[in-house]
Amino acid sequence: MKKLLLLVLLSALFFRCAEKESENKLPRIAIAGLAIESSTFSPALTHEEAFKARVDEDVFTFYPFLAADSMDRKRAEWIPTLRAHALPGGVVTREAYESLVNQTLDRLKADLPYDGLFFDIHGAMSVVGLDDPEGDFIIRVREVVGFETIISTSMDLHGNVSMVLAENSDLITCYRMAPHEDALESKKRAVENLLDRLESGKGKPAFKAWIPIPILLPGEKTSTRIEPGKGLYAKVDPETKKAGVIDAAIWIGYAWADEPRNHAVVMVTGDDEKQVKESAEYLAKSFWDVRAEFEFVAPVATLEESLKMALASEKRPFMISDMGDNPTAGGAGDVTWTLNELLKRPEFKSESGPEMIYASIPGPDLVAMAKVAGIGSQVEGNVGAMVDNRYAPPILLKGKVLSIKEGDPDANVEVVVQVGSIKVIVTEKRKPYHKEKDFTDLNLNPRKAAIVVVKIGYLVPELYDMRGDWIMAQTPGGVDQDLDRLGHKRIIRPMYPLDRDMADPDLSVRFLPKSGERK
Repeated sequence: MKKLLLLVLLSALFFRCAEKESENKLPRIAIAGLAIESSTFSPALTHEEAFKARVDEDVFTFYPFLAADSMDRKRAEWIPTLRAHALPGGVVTREAYESLVNQTLDRLKADLPYDGLFFDIHGAMSVVGLDDPEGDFIIRVREVVGFETIISTSMDLHGNVSMVLAENSDLITCYRMAPHEDALESKKRAVENLLDRLESGKGKPAFKAWIPIPILLPGEKTSTRIEPGKGLYAKVDPETKKAGVIDAAIWIGYAWADEPRNHAVVMVTGDDEKQVKESAEYLAKSFWDVRAEFEFVAPVATLEESLKMALASEKRPFMISDMGDNPTAGGAGDVTWTLNELLKRPEFKSESGPEMIYASIPGPDLVAMAKVAGIGSQVEGNVGAMVDNRYAPPILLKGKVLSIKEGDPDANVEVVVQVGSIKVIVTEKRKPYHKEKDFTDLNLNPRKAAIVVVKIGYLVPELYDMRGDWIMAQTPGGVDQDLDRLGHKRIIRPMYPLDRDMADPDLSVRFLPKSGERK
């Protein structure tokens, strides 16, 4: 009898210890993601080497809020797999996509099972032969991790949320600012939403509302610095504070790809059906109601008009956005049309003319010559139009080498060549110029220049703060701001503003099933 009693006590003690251990066990959360904006209107192709991929522990370097001593790092057992991003560009080759996805899946398989997955994507990746790469990616991830794993998806507001992506995500959010000053804040929110649902035992949201909105606008018209974008996005956070709502988001979508998923979307997740519905429909209607109010974030003009304003202005520097070939929106970055027009201008023929900095144009052959010739030497060689020559051919650039810099993570080698009063930054590989240091490292002083021409759309914060004045030039390229000129053929029509007189759409809520529950 005593032996039986002892056995019972030992069993009870064992199960209590097991329960205690279970209570104290941290959730296991994987991290994975691929991020790029891909213009289907650019002839460029994006290969695997364009992606900056980090694996295992190096993945944490993307996320300061998951530093080793951070609170969120201590809340889970983290299993980083592969997270890669590339500069916006052309369509991703199928080989590059399959390689990166399969590497991710192999790493996920090696450490199963997972309680959660932080799925960190952009949402505007286009891939040869696929209409919805992020949808394809998440389905393949689900095939590995199963549907018990809660997936929290973080996105850029210029991404696209297909029904497939929405159904297979459990929690989902996106940035609320453009420019994206809240990128890390949004990723942290996605992570903490996931941690909260796992720690509380609440699991997947009871309700996911998805509302497609037939609006397709470029980012340069939807900045949250100005109205109506500013006011529209100000409505998002208050909805998340309402009882029964976990998160709410508005996606502008990506205008420079021609796929059925390219349009705006509102999503709200939560446990209160009525409130989730009300919040989603309120945000969707709010977006539709202000659709006609969106204008460019800065004055827009032709290049000719932009130069006339810049030359007449006493404000330094006068910045001109060369919008059509913006590499940070998906342009090839090597369209020569604008530079060709600038070099024709008599005002810049002499070194004593108004100082202009042009950033930038790829020209690996000229860069190689400049490295051999050295600073102060004259060089001559072709630059640009190696990828996108639809608007102008390569330029035979001849000028004096002012500076050479090697080792840039994007450009590899940068050379400044002066032609008349224009200081042209020539790169081995394409590079966006977003920071003052990008210029000063090349011994250029953009604050003193009369005119700075940058391949960009709306100015990123550092350039915006530096500007004396600013104009956005409507130039040609793979991310032409004139959507009518691009000629979309595969998006779902009608679509505002391509179909300005379209009837009001049905903006009632579509409740999506929990992941794995669709029959």
